[in-house]
Amino acid sequence: MRLLITGGLGFIGSHLVDNLSKKNNEILILTKTLSKKSNLQNQRKNVKIKKINMTDFPRVGKILESYKPNVIIHLAGNTSHSISFEKPMEDVDSNTKSTLFMLEKIRKLKLSCKFILGSTFIVIGKPKKLPVNENTPCNPTTIYGTNRLASEHLCKIYHQVYDIDTNIFRITNSYGPREQTKPNKNAVNFLIHQASKNNQVTIFNKGEFFRDLIFVDDVISGIITILKKGKPGELYWISSGKKTWFKKFGKILENMTNCEISFPPTPSYTKKVDVGNFVVDNKKLRKLGWKVNNSIEEGVSKTLDYFKNQKD
Repeated sequence: MRLLITGGLGFIGSHLVDNLSKKNNEILILTKTLSKKSNLQNQRKNVKIKKINMTDFPRVGKILESYKPNVIIHLAGNTSHSISFEKPMEDVDSNTKSTLFMLEKIRKLKLSCKFILGSTFIVIGKPKKLPVNENTPCNPTTIYGTNRLASEHLCKIYHQVYDIDTNIFRITNSYGPREQTKPNKNAVNFLIHQASKNNQVTIFNKGEFFRDLIFVDDVISGIITILKKGKPGELYWISSGKKTWFKKFGKILENMTNCEISFPPTPSYTKKVDVGNFVVDNKKLRKLGWKVNNSIEEGVSKTLDYFKNQKD
C-alpha cells in the first residue's frame, strides 16, 4: 500500500507508522514540525517525511497529486480544548477545512483512495445514557469537539454522495509512551508522568468519576483492523469498553510509584466543558476480530517504564 499519514510523528501517528512500516508499505508522513522525529523507533527506507502545515492547502494539494496515495489516515490537527477557544478560526482550518480539502481533492483527482479520519470521544459532549455507541447523539461542549464532528459529517457526505471509501474512528481517553505530558493535551498521560517523577498528582472531583481508558498499542491494533476490515462509510469506536474510576486510577499510581494523590476542587472552566462519566460499547469493532490486550494496570506500568527511562 501507498499510505499518506498526516500527523505521523505524533502520539498515535508514530506508533502507527512504526507498525505499518514493518510491512511492505510505502509511507509518506506530513507533519507540521520535525521536533517529534525521535518518536519513530526506526525511520525505515520506506518512510518519507515532509514538513508542512496542513492548512497550506496549495502545497498539500500538490503532494496528493504527485504521491497518489491508496490510503490517507488523517490524524493531524489541533487536539487542545483550550487552544480551540483561544484560536477558534485556526481550529476550523486545522481540523474541519483540512479534512474537507483532502476529501475534495480525492474527488477531483478521482483517486482510488481510502480515507480514514481519526476523531475523538469529545464529539459526544455529555452523554445522557451509558454506554455510548456509534448511534449515540452528539452534542459537543467545545469548539474542538464541534470541528471534529463537522469533519466526521464531511466523511459521511463524501461517501454517500461521491462513493469515496471513508472510515471514521473515535478514540476514548488514550495513553501510553510518546504522548505529550501537558495537562491541556492528555490529562491521563500528564498524571502518569507526574507519578513517574514522584510528584504530587492532582485528581479533581475526589476521583469520583470514571472514563474509558485505552492503551496506545490497543488503539493501533484497532486502527489497523479498520484499515483492513472496515466497511466503507462506517464509524467505529476504539475503546477498552471498561470503566476506570479515577479514585482507583490514583491508587494504581500510588501503588506503582512514590507519588501522593491530592483531590482539590474542580475548576469552574473544567466543569463547563467536562464530559463527565464516560464508557463505550466497542462491540462493533470487536465484531471485526479486534480485542483489547492491555489492562489498565499493564498499560500504566508500560507508560511509567517509558517515562522513567526518558531524560529530563
